[in-house]
Amino acid sequence: MNERIYLDNNATTPLDPRVLEALMPYLTDKFGNAASRSHGFGWEAEEAVKLAREQTAELLGASARDVIFTSGATEGNNIAIKGVAEMYADRGKHVITQPTEHKAVIDPCRYLEQQGFRVTMLGLDKYGRIDPDELRSAITDETILVSIMHGNNEIGTLQPVAEIGQICKDQGVFYHCDACQTFGKIPIDVNAMGVDLLTLSAHKIYGPKGVGAMYVRRKNPRVRPKPLLHGGGHERGMRSGTLNVPGIVGLGAAAELCGQEMNVEFKRLAALRDRLRDGIMSQLDLVHLNGHPTDRTPTNLNLSFQYVEGESLMMGMKNVAVSSGSACTSASLEPSYVLQALGVGDDLAHSSIRFSVGRFNTSEEIDQVVEKVVATVKKLREMSPLYEMAKEGIDPSKVEWAAQ
Repeated sequence: MNERIYLDNNATTPLDPRVLEALMPYLTDKFGNAASRSHGFGWEAEEAVKLAREQTAELLGASARDVIFTSGATEGNNIAIKGVAEMYADRGKHVITQPTEHKAVIDPCRYLEQQGFRVTMLGLDKYGRIDPDELRSAITDETILVSIMHGNNEIGTLQPVAEIGQICKDQGVFYHCDACQTFGKIPIDVNAMGVDLLTLSAHKIYGPKGVGAMYVRRKNPRVRPKPLLHGGGHERGMRSGTLNVPGIVGLGAAAELCGQEMNVEFKRLAALRDRLRDGIMSQLDLVHLNGHPTDRTPTNLNLSFQYVEGESLMMGMKNVAVSSGSACTSASLEPSYVLQALGVGDDLAHSSIRFSVGRFNTSEEIDQVVEKVVATVKKLREMSPLYEMAKEGIDPSKVEWAAQ
């Protein structure tokens, strides 16, 4: 088996060498400040940022003037949610979202509640999808923003984004979409999808960490979130601060590569994901797929292994990088809030593992991981009296255990 196999690409991706090559000059010789417009060093940096803005916009079906650079999706989500809420509070103080959003959406919404806003959490089906009819019914005259992600970071489920966008347009409500897990992997057209604000991050598409972007619609309708940072008026006044030129160049280069390779890469990654799923589920019983079986991101596979503790399973295959939840909450021993929102019981939630394939994974690695997962699960189940009972036809959850 390879010394280490990386299957945690939903958390972050390795830097593509072609992206490194593109951004490296802006860490060395081309070090100018993009806001310094009185000499060649600044002009050089400004041109590089302009190109990256165009490269990013191209992948969104948007105008380059609608793209705002940020430090990442967390900042972008905060600008979108808190900025829109503050700017349009005179129209209403009601925001709609759903419970499997990333914490970078849920926490700003909780913050708004503390400021007197009302936040509605929509219900979900067993796959983690919202009901568009429930969304339509939840919108009131007080609603100013709907924030629903494109693809879930833990379970991969895709939301009906175009339908959501149309509902929001019909009702005159802004629609924000966290597209971190789909940007560069699935075709996105912000106009066809009816999206008014969209957030993305470079390190999910083989670019550098610490840089991201927002799409902020300039017309039909014009969206103007209040800034979180003040001091210079950079990025249309929405995000002051000296631009991270090397990071932005890296984001643009990564976006262009995704645009060139998306069709082939989508099919290849989905095939690797399915090879992993089929290899595991054909050799093990009592394995449950979390998330939608077909409408899901091509990189994501989330499985629950009944009668196996997820942390024990990860410890048993230390050279395989996977996660038991999102990267932002994986340090917690609490069961995944995403799986709990789907109605998955604590036992199954604790036994869940997220595998996420990426550009540099091979079929040979997938086969090695299948072999390791199957062997480790079988070994752990051999030590589980609950699994033994289940094999004998006894449901452990219905056993009345006598106190000693």
